[in-house]
Amino acid sequence: MRTRIVGLAVWASVLAIGLFGVPLGVGVFQYASQSERSELQRVADAVAITVASDVYDSERIEGVDGPGPVQVAVYDDDGTLLGGVGPGAEQPEVAKALQGDVGAGTESGSFVVAVPVTHEDDIIGAVRAAAPRSAVLQWVALVWAGMIALAALAVAATWLLGRRQARRLARPLEELAVAARRLGEGDFSVRTRQGGVGEIDAVGTALNTTAVRLDDLLAREQAFSADVSHQLRTPLAGLRLRLEAALEQPGLDPRPAIVASLVDADRLEATIDELLDLARGNRDARGGPVDLGVLLDELSPEWRGRLELLGRGLNLTVEPGTPWPRASAAAIRHVLAVLVDNATTHGAGTVGVTVRESSNVVAIDVSDEGAGVHDPEGVLFARRADQRDGHGIGLALARRLAEAEDGRLELTRRAPPVFTLLLPPAHAEPLADQEPMGGDALGAADEVDVVRAGRGRGTARVDLAGPGPARAEPRSW
Repeated sequence: MRTRIVGLAVWASVLAIGLFGVPLGVGVFQYASQSERSELQRVADAVAITVASDVYDSERIEGVDGPGPVQVAVYDDDGTLLGGVGPGAEQPEVAKALQGDVGAGTESGSFVVAVPVTHEDDIIGAVRAAAPRSAVLQWVALVWAGMIALAALAVAATWLLGRRQARRLARPLEELAVAARRLGEGDFSVRTRQGGVGEIDAVGTALNTTAVRLDDLLAREQAFSADVSHQLRTPLAGLRLRLEAALEQPGLDPRPAIVASLVDADRLEATIDELLDLARGNRDARGGPVDLGVLLDELSPEWRGRLELLGRGLNLTVEPGTPWPRASAAAIRHVLAVLVDNATTHGAGTVGVTVRESSNVVAIDVSDEGAGVHDPEGVLFARRADQRDGHGIGLALARRLAEAEDGRLELTRRAPPVFTLLLPPAHAEPLADQEPMGGDALGAADEVDVVRAGRGRGTARVDLAGPGPARAEPRSW
């Protein structure tokens, strides 16, 4: 490409110089010839004035010379040579001068001019002046040589400018080619620089935009894969344990285990769909008021089963009068699943889930009786670089889910640890417009199971008339 640009520039320069220089060179030659003839006519006129009386007397004229290489000849009205150096009267220029006109022409490689000699309006003779063309041609050759030198200089300058322009045009295209090749190899961090050429810069901007979109798409797909892996690990383990238990008891009816496994499979499929909606930025799944009592009823059997295997308890509490939150039930389900799973895996003692309300904010506290959390909050909720075995994913996913629902997830106490999910109540402003609230805000429910460590299982019933104040009706167990 560079060679073509340089070649095109040089050929365009040569063509322009040729179209302009050739007529100019011809014009220079014609100008020099005309100038030489004018000079010869001036010399001839001067001699004619000087020798007019001698020509009138038809006397022989001596000492008729011209300046430099100019040869001067004087003729009478019969064409007889009276003096100087020149041919006979048969020359057409002399004959024309004897007729009263100025004769000009070229003869034997010389410029010739003949003018009439007059006396009282009578033509009494003629003066012929001649000069060799070589002097004129030398001057024209010098001028042409200068023009050729200037033309060569112009072509050289055009070549240099062409090379510079070729580099300016080719370098952004070469960088675009490299960037496109790297982008095709999967390097989505590639970016092109502005080259100062509008059309090429537009292509580079489009390539940068494509790289950003592909990078974002890949990041979302990777995050989706990590989130799905993290969220499905525990349910899959429970499903596997249930099926293995059914296999170890071949005499029992396998239908209950199969039915429970199908329910778990449906839940896994729903989990994948919900996380896929999140990865695609689909927020249409956000619902209105969420019945946290029903939601906790759905989740408590799985949580309780895992904790009972570890000899630990689960304490679910809903304070009366708590409004329902405005959020997606799927998002709340995933956030609580992450928090309870962390409390089960990394904590100790009874795991508590408390729903309460304060200052028009619905809060859900998840706590345990472990040693506490020592990582800084910026590290705790950040997606870790090392995500093997699901570490460094759950809390980052939970906070992202909370923020997608205009809520927040905070660590409100370090030891014993308490994580609080803050959600806006139904028909309220998003939490992004409110001041941060500590750990004393939570929500409402219809009916929750309560499992106290070492005290068995019971139920507390909370009747709600829609998303508003609730009236508690405890039931014994």
